[in-house]
This record gives sequence, C-alpha cells and structure tokens, in this order.
Amino acid sequence: MNSPFLLIIIPMLASMYIQWRLRSKFTEYSQIALASGLTGAEVAQKMLNENGIYDVRVLSVDGQLTDHYNPQDKTVNLSPDVYAGRSIMSAAVAAHECGHAVQHKVAYAPLQLRSAIVPFVSVSSRYLQWVLLAGILLIQTTLLPLAIGVGLFALTTLFSFITLPVEFDASKRALAWIDSRGIVTAREHEMAKDGLHWAAMTYVVAALASLGTLLYYASILFGGRNRD
Repeated sequence: MNSPFLLIIIPMLASMYIQWRLRSKFTEYSQIALASGLTGAEVAQKMLNENGIYDVRVLSVDGQLTDHYNPQDKTVNLSPDVYAGRSIMSAAVAAHECGHAVQHKVAYAPLQLRSAIVPFVSVSSRYLQWVLLAGILLIQTTLLPLAIGVGLFALTTLFSFITLPVEFDASKRALAWIDSRGIVTAREHEMAKDGLHWAAMTYVVAALASLGTLLYYASILFGGRNRD
C-alpha cells in the first residue's frame, strides 16, 4: 500500500475505534446515577454561577453527543440525555462545556486564538474540497490550485491542533470544580475523568487525521513539482 495513503487510513481507523470507545463509555457512565442527584442542567447552572457567569444560558439541544458551548450567543448547549440526566456522564459533560464558558470569561488565550480564526476556517472549509479536486485534475497543467488547496488545508489542520489545549483545559477545569464542590464522589470522579478522556481523544485523532491528510496532499504537490 502507498505509504502516503497510510497517513489517511491509519487515523481513519483510529478515529473509528475512539468513537466506538467514547460511545461505549458514554453509555456506561450515563447509566450510573450521580450520588448528588443533580441533573446536567443543574450542574451547569451551578458551575456558571459559582464562577460569576450570569450572562450564559443553559439550553437543551436535539441529538446525542451534540453538547457544545457557543461563545457567539453565550449559550451552553446540552443534549437531552445530558441536560435532564442525573448520571456521572451528564455531570462531567455539563461541567466540561461550562469549562469553555469559564475560558471565555478569563480570556483563555488558545480559545481566543481559535475564535479569531473560525471565520477563515469556515470559508476555507466551504471551498477546500473543490480547490483540491481542481488541483488534482489540473496537476499536469499547473500546480497552483493544489498549492492553494494545501494552504487552505494547513489552516484547518492548525485549527484542529489549537483546539486540543482548549478541550483538555476545559476538562481539567470541569474535573477540578466537580471534585472541589462535592458534585461527585472519589469513585465518580474517576469515571468522569475516564469519560472526558475518551471525549478528548476524539479531538486528538481528528487533529492527527487532518495532519495526515495534509501531508498526503503535500506529498502529491511536491511530487508534481519534482516532476517539473
């Protein structure tokens, strides 16, 4: 098998495994009731309030694993199972998303950097596949479209790696807070930590997959340049 092609296949297989592990952990820890009896929404509201954040709303959104913090409209969006759930995973995920709200309040540098390049990544993602396709089709004529495509892909890869400290820091804040406030017992804390670990690993694999794909297209670009 072509070695550059492995740069895409290996991260893809790793991503499938990580997603399976995450869903497995989410299901397992979602079935274990939290000793404190709080819902995810209550955990989120409590964490926001105790961090002096009163302008962020906690909302329920459709889907599973759709939980996220939106800095534009200042909302913590929780999936139904997390919002109304009283499980270890509900508390962990809710606190994690509020960790992003805390980052926003304290102007956490990686979050600010990620937010600053979001508009550029959005535009890049919209046209990226078409630019790369044009680059492959025209490689015998000109390398310019492929070079532009590699440049745009480099931006999305950079975004993926900037996301890593943002996600790990949010989990660190979440775990420290739920532990210090007695939201979880020592046993529950370890489960929450395990669940958030697998969630964070999806971002790690996504970043590596993006890097692998970038290197794959870069190898085609420089291979074509060498033929010239």
